[in-house]
Amino acid sequence: MLSPKARRNIFRIIPFGMMWLVFSIVYTLLERGLLGNLNYYPSTGNTYVFTRNIFTTPLSALITGILIGTLEIVYFSKWFIKKSFTKKILYKSLIYLVIILLFLITTFIITANGMPAAITHKDFWSDAWAFFTDYSIVSVSIYIASIIVVTQFYTEVSESIGPGVLSNFFLGKYHRPVEEERIFMFLDMKSSTQIAENLGHIKYFEMLKEYFYDLSGPVINHEGEIYQYAGDEMIVSWKLKNGLKNNNCIRCFFAMKESLNGQAEKYKEKFGLLPKFKAGFHYGKVTTGEIGVLKKEIIFTGDVLNTTARIQGLCNQLNVDILISNDLLKRLELYPLFQIKSLGENKLRGRGEKVELFSVT
Repeated sequence: MLSPKARRNIFRIIPFGMMWLVFSIVYTLLERGLLGNLNYYPSTGNTYVFTRNIFTTPLSALITGILIGTLEIVYFSKWFIKKSFTKKILYKSLIYLVIILLFLITTFIITANGMPAAITHKDFWSDAWAFFTDYSIVSVSIYIASIIVVTQFYTEVSESIGPGVLSNFFLGKYHRPVEEERIFMFLDMKSSTQIAENLGHIKYFEMLKEYFYDLSGPVINHEGEIYQYAGDEMIVSWKLKNGLKNNNCIRCFFAMKESLNGQAEKYKEKFGLLPKFKAGFHYGKVTTGEIGVLKKEIIFTGDVLNTTARIQGLCNQLNVDILISNDLLKRLELYPLFQIKSLGENKLRGRGEKVELFSVT
């Protein structure tokens, strides 16, 4: 079985291959239209066979797209995560320039007459020089560069609004409101106001970036979705099935603690402290849908969000780091890995009935 992180990466890489595939098919059809009835390339004299190219060019593009998607998701997203948008584009474009050249060389070799023996002949290299110095190579390079721009734009937008959100917009999954059951975790940093005063706003913001980055890994590994950041608060959501499986929602909380504790030396060296957090959990029905005109978002509405926020708000009062509603606890299977302690029925602000809450260790 693939891990949640591996599955997530695969689903993020696939669109790159598909975009390159579509662009390459369009290019192959345009090439056919431009060459007409010619059975050779005017710049090199190499044989042109449409029935061959309609398979070999898209296949090469698909492989190239998957390669670029792998570089983007597995490597570049980590290497350049702290770089500005402009620097990301510049650095990645230089790397892609090399990939373009390799792609063009590979395509030229595949379509050369008498391959693979032709590569040892002098005429092959003469044709290669003619091909790569001909003006036509400029148009090919510009076309491939446009694919790279589109894929990079896709990456940056997808990362900005959240993985999966962009595809949901394209597919129209939530164009009409959908009712679904979800688990929510409202996670809030302890003593954030005091920390901000001690560090100053700029240093505090730098710490928040590190803090949210280190908390994101456990969310991915436990199949969660980051719904919103609100100041120093993170709202994480699970589809009910994913959150209940292997107690993902609760295991995520403790994995977050481990993640921060593993970076304790970094935080103390940079900021003089290790941030801590508290969280409230609840589940229920929400209505999910697109909203907005000038700025579109996919949002959740429902009483479960307010209730979860109120539960998290009682952590300080009850002197615990984690609170779970009785409704959610009954759906989980926490024994014997976790110890559960009832904190009695508590009145939530703005609600009439009391809710029984539990702490978990």
